[in-house]
Amino acid sequence: MPSRPTRLISLLGLVALLLLAAGPASALSRVKDLASIEGVRQNQLVGYGIVVGLNGTGDTLNNIPFTKQSLQAMLERLGVNTRGATMRTQNLAAVMVTASLPPFAAQGTRIDVTVSSLGDAKSLQGGTLLVTPLLGADGEVYALAQGSVAIAGFAAEGDAAKITRGVPTNGRISNGANIEREIAFKLNDARSLRLSLRNPDFTTSKRIAAAINDFMGSDTAEPTDPATVTIQIPARYNGNMIRLITEVEQLKVEPDQTARVVVDERSGIIVMGRDVRVSTVAIAQGNLTVTITEQPQVSQPNPLSNGQTVVVPRTGVKVDTGDGNKLALVKEGVTLRELVDGLNALGVGPRDLISILQAIKAAGALQADIEVM
Repeated sequence: MPSRPTRLISLLGLVALLLLAAGPASALSRVKDLASIEGVRQNQLVGYGIVVGLNGTGDTLNNIPFTKQSLQAMLERLGVNTRGATMRTQNLAAVMVTASLPPFAAQGTRIDVTVSSLGDAKSLQGGTLLVTPLLGADGEVYALAQGSVAIAGFAAEGDAAKITRGVPTNGRISNGANIEREIAFKLNDARSLRLSLRNPDFTTSKRIAAAINDFMGSDTAEPTDPATVTIQIPARYNGNMIRLITEVEQLKVEPDQTARVVVDERSGIIVMGRDVRVSTVAIAQGNLTVTITEQPQVSQPNPLSNGQTVVVPRTGVKVDTGDGNKLALVKEGVTLRELVDGLNALGVGPRDLISILQAIKAAGALQADIEVM
């Protein structure tokens, strides 16, 4: 079996090869994958509801007062008076219901909803969500949700053991909400079209505008900021915005990006972009390892003596300063592959590599931003 440093070096080399194999610097992307149409977006909906039909895994009414109040209010609307009565059921749970309203969603279409427990319910398995209005940010009702809740996890317990798989207090209802209100958005009446870049960049926005102008044969597109490209609608596309959007989305542009190193210190993951460059710098990495071993020995007295049996401590201390690690030189303007190869030559692991990259940045030799997650 290979040693741990060898496996770490192989892993880093594989990551570098995967990053470099993503494509040459001239790789093109569609405008559709780089930007979205301003105004064409989803809207979040939220509602409060009750799930019934649980097999004794619902909320404890004495501990969760809002569940009890909701049950009483629901029964009163149905003509059942429960004021002052003692209720001990555990077959229902108060939940929050969330959904996303797609753009241009028509009245009568159905969308998926997510159901999440609010109280101390143990599981929503087998439950049914009662009619729940879903509200938008403006407080208006846009959809009504109802249906059987499907969960991916489960929970089981006995007198001395308990097992839980996944999250049984969170579920989903496929096509569980019916859209009751549409969001008015007349795309064909627009006089201009705004593209919002998913990764704002001055160079990318300029290249997108240039590609659109070359396709249109006129200066109809202009980058207004790193995140926005504004298109004035040509006369031949009046009343046919879908045709314009379809043709613009298929244009291919070479995106640009800032040189960046993303570091996740919790998991030891490092991701470096292809434009990361390093000035001439010397790196030395040494590990100080102190190993302490305890091997106590038993001391027996001589036969027929008045001595006692005692345990004599024996401690062994070993110090390894890692003298095998030498000073490595990283030349100016190296590529990502050369940088990774040079650091791997020191025999360092991912966490030591994170510290080295931060030290190179502090020395002013790393021409890239370091983003710590």
